[in-house]
Amino acid sequence: MGKNPQTAGRLRPVDLARRHGLSTQAVRNYEAAGILPAAGRTAHGYRTYTPLHADALGTFLALAPGHGHAIATAIMRAVNRDDPAEALRLVDESHAQLLEDRRTLDAVERALCDVGPGAVPAPDDGADHGTMFVGPLARRLGIGPATLRKWERAGIVTPRRDPRTGYRVYDGADVRDAAMAHQLRRGGYRLEQIAPLIAQVRAAGGPEPLAAALRDWHDRLAARGRAMLAGAAELDAYLRERERPARAQGPHRPHGT
Repeated sequence: MGKNPQTAGRLRPVDLARRHGLSTQAVRNYEAAGILPAAGRTAHGYRTYTPLHADALGTFLALAPGHGHAIATAIMRAVNRDDPAEALRLVDESHAQLLEDRRTLDAVERALCDVGPGAVPAPDDGADHGTMFVGPLARRLGIGPATLRKWERAGIVTPRRDPRTGYRVYDGADVRDAAMAHQLRRGGYRLEQIAPLIAQVRAAGGPEPLAAALRDWHDRLAARGRAMLAGAAELDAYLRERERPARAQGPHRPHGT
């Protein structure tokens, strides 16, 4: 019976692949991308890996759900070229982005609360089949037509033009968005804060669908945070494993000394 390559400390591409349900080509691709350290070669040119390569693959797969494929790749490349400071900087940036995403979610939720259910009219409430011209809509909201044009430039409302007259025509979604913007402006929100919120409402199809999307957003941010914790544990273990030979040889010395 041949010697088990794992007991000898030598692993084949298929050994790494099977452990994570990957193809051997995927393992080779990860090596080519710098996610794994360079493989050794047998006398016949076949790749050979070690438990350290297996640790690298497991670390990358743990980092990717929280940080995304691109950032996880950059982190592993930095570690494998012995630049842990750059790897930790990338981790910090990713955590900062998660915090910013949480703040954005909080701001959107506060804005929706400030809008209130009575501030958003039914699309065809008081309008001819859900459409209005600039004058009637401005009067309805108690603002000037110039304000609606300013909101249009900010991307808050997107009226079409009547092909015969060239007048702005606001459909039901525009009426809804204008009413929301008016309420938020009264609450002290700036146009640059309102525009992204309106874009999300528009993409979701209204405030009610957006509320459901926000709950999903909460869940996804929480899952991302947990995944980052799991990835951090794997990354710390991989960094310690890479330092092990250096400790065995004596005190670690900075590069270039």
